[in-house]
Amino acid sequence: LSDNYLEVVSNDFKERQIPKPLRAIYLTGYTAGNLNRRQALVKLVEETELNALVIDIKDDSGYLSFLPETKELQAYNTGLTKIKDLDIFLSELKEKNIFVIGRISVFQDPLLAIRRPDLAIKDYQGNIWRDHKNLAWLDPSKKEVWHYVSLIAEESFRRGFDEINFDYIRFPSDGNIKTILYSPEILLRRQADVLEDFFAFIKKESQRVGYITSADLFGLTTVNTDDLGIGQILEKAVSYFDYIAPMVYPSHYPVGFRGLSNPNHHVYQVVRYSMAEAISRLELMGEDSQKLRPWLQDFNYPITYVPQMVIDQKKAVYDSGLDSFMLWNPRNIYTRSALEIN
Repeated sequence: LSDNYLEVVSNDFKERQIPKPLRAIYLTGYTAGNLNRRQALVKLVEETELNALVIDIKDDSGYLSFLPETKELQAYNTGLTKIKDLDIFLSELKEKNIFVIGRISVFQDPLLAIRRPDLAIKDYQGNIWRDHKNLAWLDPSKKEVWHYVSLIAEESFRRGFDEINFDYIRFPSDGNIKTILYSPEILLRRQADVLEDFFAFIKKESQRVGYITSADLFGLTTVNTDDLGIGQILEKAVSYFDYIAPMVYPSHYPVGFRGLSNPNHHVYQVVRYSMAEAISRLELMGEDSQKLRPWLQDFNYPITYVPQMVIDQKKAVYDSGLDSFMLWNPRNIYTRSALEIN
Protein backbone atom coordinates (compact mmCIF):
# COMPACT_ATOMS: atom_id res chain seq x y z
CA LEU A 1 0.00 0.00 0.00
CA SER A 2 1.14 3.56 -0.66
CA ASP A 3 1.92 5.89 2.22
CA ASN A 4 -1.28 7.80 1.44
CA TYR A 5 -3.50 4.96 2.57
CA LEU A 6 -4.34 3.47 5.91
CA GLU A 7 -4.88 -0.27 5.74
CA VAL A 8 -7.83 -1.64 7.65
CA VAL A 9 -8.37 -5.40 7.76
CA SER A 10 -12.00 -6.21 8.48
CA ASN A 11 -12.36 -9.68 10.02
CA ASP A 12 -12.37 -12.30 7.26
CA PHE A 13 -13.51 -9.86 4.57
CA LYS A 14 -11.58 -7.89 1.98
CA GLU A 15 -8.99 -5.40 3.02
CA ARG A 16 -10.40 -1.89 3.13
CA GLN A 17 -8.14 1.04 2.30
CA ILE A 18 -9.17 4.39 3.72
CA PRO A 19 -7.76 7.29 1.68
CA LYS A 20 -5.83 9.76 3.80
CA PRO A 21 -6.96 12.43 3.15
CA LEU A 22 -10.42 11.40 1.99
CA ARG A 23 -12.24 13.66 -0.47
CA ALA A 24 -15.64 12.52 -1.63
CA ILE A 25 -18.75 13.50 -3.56
CA TYR A 26 -22.31 12.26 -3.03
CA LEU A 27 -24.37 10.21 -5.51
CA THR A 28 -28.02 9.26 -5.28
CA GLY A 29 -29.02 5.70 -6.01
CA TYR A 30 -30.52 6.75 -9.34
CA THR A 31 -27.33 8.56 -10.36
CA ALA A 32 -25.25 5.52 -9.43
CA GLY A 33 -27.60 3.38 -11.50
CA ASN A 34 -27.37 5.60 -14.58
CA LEU A 35 -24.37 4.45 -16.60
CA ASN A 36 -23.67 7.76 -18.33
CA ARG A 37 -24.03 9.91 -15.23
CA ARG A 38 -21.94 7.70 -13.02
CA GLN A 39 -19.21 7.34 -15.63
CA ALA A 40 -18.93 11.13 -15.77
CA LEU A 41 -18.65 11.35 -11.99
CA VAL A 42 -16.14 8.51 -11.78
CA LYS A 43 -14.11 10.37 -14.39
CA LEU A 44 -14.34 13.49 -12.22
CA VAL A 45 -12.89 11.51 -9.33
CA GLU A 46 -10.08 10.13 -11.48
CA GLU A 47 -9.13 13.54 -12.87
CA THR A 48 -9.28 15.63 -9.69
CA GLU A 49 -8.24 15.48 -6.05
CA LEU A 50 -11.31 13.33 -5.26
CA ASN A 51 -10.81 9.71 -4.23
CA ALA A 52 -14.15 8.55 -2.82
CA LEU A 53 -17.88 8.33 -3.52
CA VAL A 54 -20.78 8.42 -1.09
CA ILE A 55 -23.66 6.44 -2.60
CA ASP A 56 -27.18 6.12 -1.23
CA ILE A 57 -27.95 2.68 0.15
CA LYS A 58 -31.27 3.83 1.65
CA ASP A 59 -32.39 7.38 0.92
CA ASP A 60 -35.08 9.47 2.60
CA SER A 61 -37.79 7.71 0.57
CA GLY A 62 -37.07 4.60 2.64
CA TYR A 63 -36.27 2.45 -0.38
CA LEU A 64 -32.99 0.58 -0.71
CA SER A 65 -31.06 1.28 -3.90
CA PHE A 66 -30.72 -2.43 -4.63
CA LEU A 67 -32.54 -5.69 -4.06
CA PRO A 68 -31.16 -7.38 -0.94
CA GLU A 69 -29.88 -10.93 -1.02
CA THR A 70 -30.41 -11.92 2.62
CA LYS A 71 -33.82 -13.37 3.42
CA GLU A 72 -34.23 -11.44 6.65
CA LEU A 73 -33.80 -8.15 4.82
CA GLN A 74 -35.88 -9.30 1.85
CA ALA A 75 -38.81 -9.78 4.25
CA TYR A 76 -39.11 -6.00 4.60
CA ASN A 77 -39.63 -5.71 0.82
CA THR A 78 -38.01 -2.29 0.65
CA GLY A 79 -35.54 -2.80 -2.20
CA LEU A 80 -35.59 -1.25 -5.67
CA THR A 81 -33.27 -1.80 -8.60
CA LYS A 82 -31.96 1.75 -8.76
CA ILE A 83 -28.49 0.24 -9.17
CA LYS A 84 -29.13 -2.90 -11.23
CA ASP A 85 -25.45 -3.82 -11.53
CA LEU A 86 -24.38 -2.90 -8.01
CA ASP A 87 -21.83 -5.68 -7.58
CA ILE A 88 -20.21 -4.95 -10.95
CA PHE A 89 -20.09 -1.22 -10.21
CA LEU A 90 -18.53 -1.71 -6.80
CA SER A 91 -15.94 -4.05 -8.28
CA GLU A 92 -15.06 -1.46 -10.94
CA LEU A 93 -14.62 1.22 -8.28
CA LYS A 94 -12.35 -1.04 -6.25
CA GLU A 95 -10.18 -1.66 -9.32
CA LYS A 96 -9.85 2.10 -9.70
CA ASN A 97 -8.93 2.48 -6.00
CA ILE A 98 -12.01 4.62 -5.39
CA PHE A 99 -13.23 4.31 -1.81
CA VAL A 100 -16.99 3.68 -1.59
CA ILE A 101 -19.15 4.88 1.29
CA GLY A 102 -22.74 3.69 1.55
CA ARG A 103 -25.20 6.22 3.01
CA ILE A 104 -28.21 5.13 5.05
CA SER A 105 -31.03 7.52 5.94
CA VAL A 106 -31.87 6.01 9.32
CA PHE A 107 -34.92 7.42 11.08
CA GLN A 108 -36.48 9.43 8.25
CA ASP A 109 -38.11 6.52 6.47
CA PRO A 110 -41.67 7.06 5.22
CA LEU A 111 -41.77 3.66 3.50
CA LEU A 112 -41.21 1.47 6.55
CA ALA A 113 -43.17 3.86 8.78
CA ILE A 114 -46.27 3.43 6.61
CA ARG A 115 -45.84 -0.32 6.17
CA ARG A 116 -45.10 -0.82 9.85
CA PRO A 117 -47.06 1.80 11.82
CA ASP A 118 -45.95 0.12 15.03
CA LEU A 119 -42.44 1.37 14.28
CA ALA A 120 -43.46 4.92 13.35
CA ILE A 121 -43.60 8.17 15.31
CA LYS A 122 -47.26 8.95 16.08
CA ASP A 123 -49.32 12.01 16.88
CA TYR A 124 -51.75 12.46 19.78
CA GLN A 125 -54.57 10.89 17.72
CA GLY A 126 -52.54 7.74 17.18
CA ASN A 127 -51.92 8.53 13.51
CA ILE A 128 -48.54 8.42 11.81
CA TRP A 129 -46.94 11.83 12.31
CA ARG A 130 -45.60 13.60 9.23
CA ASP A 131 -43.19 16.50 8.82
CA HIS A 132 -43.62 19.59 6.66
CA LYS A 133 -42.66 17.54 3.58
CA ASN A 134 -45.36 14.99 4.50
CA LEU A 135 -42.68 12.43 5.32
CA ALA A 136 -43.04 9.92 8.15
CA TRP A 137 -40.33 9.00 10.63
CA LEU A 138 -39.34 5.87 12.51
CA ASP A 139 -39.32 5.81 16.30
CA PRO A 140 -35.63 6.05 17.34
CA SER A 141 -36.27 3.96 20.45
CA LYS A 142 -37.56 0.87 18.61
CA LYS A 143 -35.06 -1.98 18.72
CA GLU A 144 -36.44 -3.52 15.54
CA VAL A 145 -35.62 -0.31 13.71
CA TRP A 146 -32.04 -0.59 14.96
CA HIS A 147 -31.88 -4.21 13.83
CA TYR A 148 -33.27 -3.31 10.39
CA VAL A 149 -30.62 -0.63 9.94
CA SER A 150 -27.94 -3.07 11.05
CA LEU A 151 -29.12 -5.65 8.50
CA ILE A 152 -28.82 -3.06 5.73
CA ALA A 153 -25.35 -2.03 6.85
CA GLU A 154 -24.11 -5.60 7.09
CA GLU A 155 -25.35 -6.66 3.67
CA SER A 156 -24.00 -3.48 2.09
CA PHE A 157 -20.58 -4.16 3.57
CA ARG A 158 -20.63 -7.76 2.40
CA ARG A 159 -21.58 -6.58 -1.10
CA GLY A 160 -18.52 -4.34 -1.26
CA PHE A 161 -19.14 -0.96 0.35
CA ASP A 162 -16.02 0.12 2.23
CA GLU A 163 -17.74 2.26 4.86
CA ILE A 164 -21.27 2.82 6.13
CA ASN A 165 -22.45 6.40 6.62
CA PHE A 166 -25.42 6.98 8.93
CA ASP A 167 -27.56 10.03 8.20
CA TYR A 168 -30.82 11.27 9.77
CA ILE A 169 -29.71 9.85 13.10
CA ARG A 170 -31.92 12.30 14.92
CA PHE A 171 -35.42 13.24 15.93
CA PRO A 172 -37.59 15.30 13.54
CA SER A 173 -36.83 19.01 13.33
CA ASP A 174 -39.45 20.31 10.89
CA GLY A 175 -43.20 20.24 10.94
CA ASN A 176 -45.61 20.53 13.85
CA ILE A 177 -43.39 18.92 16.47
CA LYS A 178 -45.87 19.76 19.25
CA THR A 179 -48.35 17.21 17.90
CA ILE A 180 -45.91 14.30 18.34
CA LEU A 181 -46.70 11.82 21.09
CA TYR A 182 -43.50 9.95 21.70
CA SER A 183 -43.40 6.44 23.11
CA PRO A 184 -42.81 6.00 26.86
CA GLU A 185 -39.25 4.85 26.09
CA ILE A 186 -38.57 8.36 24.83
CA LEU A 187 -40.75 10.44 27.15
CA LEU A 188 -39.00 9.06 30.23
CA ARG A 189 -35.52 9.89 28.91
CA ARG A 190 -33.55 12.58 27.15
CA GLN A 191 -33.64 12.30 23.38
CA ALA A 192 -29.84 12.48 23.29
CA ASP A 193 -29.64 9.43 25.55
CA VAL A 194 -32.01 7.47 23.28
CA LEU A 195 -29.78 8.23 20.31
CA GLU A 196 -26.67 7.33 22.25
CA ASP A 197 -28.11 3.87 22.90
CA PHE A 198 -28.57 3.49 19.14
CA PHE A 199 -25.00 4.68 18.54
CA ALA A 200 -23.71 2.11 21.02
CA PHE A 201 -25.70 -0.62 19.25
CA ILE A 202 -24.25 0.36 15.86
CA LYS A 203 -20.73 0.39 17.27
CA LYS A 204 -21.19 -3.13 18.63
CA GLU A 205 -22.63 -4.37 15.33
CA SER A 206 -19.98 -2.69 13.20
CA GLN A 207 -17.22 -4.21 15.32
CA ARG A 208 -18.87 -7.63 15.08
CA VAL A 209 -19.11 -7.47 11.29
CA GLY A 210 -16.03 -5.35 10.63
CA TYR A 211 -17.25 -2.29 8.75
CA ILE A 212 -16.05 1.30 9.09
CA THR A 213 -18.63 3.84 10.24
CA SER A 214 -19.32 7.55 9.91
CA ALA A 215 -22.12 9.68 11.33
CA ASP A 216 -23.70 12.79 9.84
CA LEU A 217 -24.55 15.51 12.37
CA PHE A 218 -26.07 18.96 12.02
CA GLY A 219 -23.36 21.56 11.50
CA LEU A 220 -24.54 23.46 14.56
CA THR A 221 -23.57 20.52 16.79
CA THR A 222 -20.01 21.82 16.45
CA VAL A 223 -20.87 25.06 18.25
CA ASN A 224 -23.96 24.25 20.34
CA THR A 225 -23.81 22.27 23.56
CA ASP A 226 -27.54 21.52 23.73
CA ASP A 227 -29.17 18.85 21.56
CA LEU A 228 -30.71 21.36 19.11
CA GLY A 229 -34.10 19.82 19.86
CA ILE A 230 -33.22 16.76 17.76
CA GLY A 231 -31.15 14.72 20.20
CA GLN A 232 -27.76 15.38 18.59
CA ILE A 233 -24.86 16.30 20.87
CA LEU A 234 -21.37 16.07 19.41
CA GLU A 235 -19.81 14.47 22.50
CA LYS A 236 -22.47 11.76 22.61
CA ALA A 237 -21.64 10.57 19.09
CA VAL A 238 -17.87 10.87 18.80
CA SER A 239 -16.76 7.72 20.58
CA TYR A 240 -19.18 5.43 18.75
CA PHE A 241 -18.12 6.09 15.15
CA ASP A 242 -14.88 5.96 13.22
CA TYR A 243 -15.61 9.32 11.61
CA ILE A 244 -17.91 12.25 12.39
CA ALA A 245 -19.29 14.29 9.49
CA PRO A 246 -20.73 17.65 10.56
CA MET A 247 -22.85 19.16 7.79
CA VAL A 248 -21.35 22.65 7.98
CA TYR A 249 -23.27 24.04 5.01
CA PRO A 250 -23.26 27.85 5.39
CA SER A 251 -26.85 27.90 4.11
CA HIS A 252 -27.94 26.05 7.25
CA TYR A 253 -26.64 28.63 9.71
CA PRO A 254 -28.95 31.33 11.11
CA VAL A 255 -28.76 35.04 10.37
CA GLY A 256 -26.53 36.61 13.02
CA PHE A 257 -24.32 33.57 13.52
CA ARG A 258 -21.00 34.91 14.83
CA GLY A 259 -22.33 38.39 14.09
CA LEU A 260 -22.72 37.64 10.37
CA SER A 261 -25.77 39.24 8.77
CA ASN A 262 -25.74 36.55 6.08
CA PRO A 263 -23.55 33.46 6.66
CA ASN A 264 -23.85 32.59 2.97
CA HIS A 265 -21.56 35.49 2.14
CA HIS A 266 -18.93 34.38 4.69
CA VAL A 267 -18.45 30.69 3.98
CA TYR A 268 -14.81 30.59 5.10
CA GLN A 269 -15.62 32.09 8.50
CA VAL A 270 -18.57 29.75 9.08
CA VAL A 271 -16.67 26.57 8.27
CA ARG A 272 -13.43 27.69 9.94
CA TYR A 273 -15.10 28.56 13.23
CA SER A 274 -17.29 25.45 13.24
CA MET A 275 -14.40 23.07 12.66
CA ALA A 276 -12.14 24.86 15.14
CA GLU A 277 -14.81 24.45 17.81
CA ALA A 278 -15.34 20.79 16.93
CA ILE A 279 -11.60 20.11 17.10
CA SER A 280 -11.35 21.75 20.50
CA ARG A 281 -14.22 19.68 21.86
CA LEU A 282 -12.81 16.41 20.56
CA GLU A 283 -9.40 17.19 22.03
CA LEU A 284 -10.99 17.87 25.42
CA MET A 285 -12.44 14.36 25.23
CA GLY A 286 -9.08 12.87 24.32
CA GLU A 287 -10.39 11.96 20.87
CA ASP A 288 -8.45 12.30 17.64
CA SER A 289 -9.62 15.44 15.84
CA GLN A 290 -8.83 13.72 12.53
CA LYS A 291 -12.06 11.79 13.05
CA LEU A 292 -13.76 14.94 11.77
CA ARG A 293 -14.66 14.77 8.10
CA PRO A 294 -17.08 17.62 7.29
CA TRP A 295 -19.72 17.82 4.59
CA LEU A 296 -19.25 21.00 2.53
CA GLN A 297 -21.75 22.81 0.34
CA ASP A 298 -21.63 22.69 -3.45
CA PHE A 299 -25.26 23.53 -4.26
CA ASN A 300 -27.17 26.73 -5.01
CA TYR A 301 -29.12 27.54 -1.88
CA PRO A 302 -30.20 30.14 -0.95
CA ILE A 303 -27.76 31.91 -3.27
CA THR A 304 -25.83 30.83 -6.33
CA TYR A 305 -22.60 29.11 -5.41
CA VAL A 306 -19.49 30.01 -7.38
CA PRO A 307 -16.25 27.97 -7.44
CA GLN A 308 -14.48 30.29 -5.01
CA MET A 309 -17.09 29.56 -2.34
CA VAL A 310 -16.30 25.84 -2.53
CA ILE A 311 -12.58 26.60 -2.51
CA ASP A 312 -12.98 28.86 0.52
CA GLN A 313 -14.79 26.12 2.46
CA LYS A 314 -11.98 23.69 1.67
CA LYS A 315 -9.39 26.23 2.78
CA ALA A 316 -11.26 26.67 6.04
CA VAL A 317 -11.04 22.92 6.63
CA TYR A 318 -7.31 22.87 5.88
CA ASP A 319 -6.61 25.97 7.97
CA SER A 320 -8.31 24.31 10.94
CA GLY A 321 -5.83 21.43 10.75
CA LEU A 322 -8.00 18.89 8.94
CA ASP A 323 -7.56 17.52 5.45
CA SER A 324 -10.65 15.45 4.57
CA PHE A 325 -14.06 16.55 3.34
CA MET A 326 -17.17 15.40 1.48
CA LEU A 327 -19.12 17.53 -0.99
CA TRP A 328 -22.91 17.56 -1.09
CA ASN A 329 -25.08 18.45 -4.03
CA PRO A 330 -28.52 16.77 -4.14
CA ARG A 331 -28.44 16.90 -7.96
CA ASN A 332 -24.93 15.42 -8.01
CA ILE A 333 -23.51 18.28 -10.08
CA TYR A 334 -20.09 19.32 -8.80
CA THR A 335 -17.71 22.20 -9.44
CA ARG A 336 -14.72 20.68 -11.24
CA SER A 337 -12.68 23.90 -11.11
CA ALA A 338 -12.86 23.85 -7.29
CA LEU A 339 -11.33 20.37 -7.12
CA GLU A 340 -7.67 20.90 -7.85
CA ILE A 341 -5.37 18.06 -8.72
CA ASN A 342 -2.71 17.69 -6.03
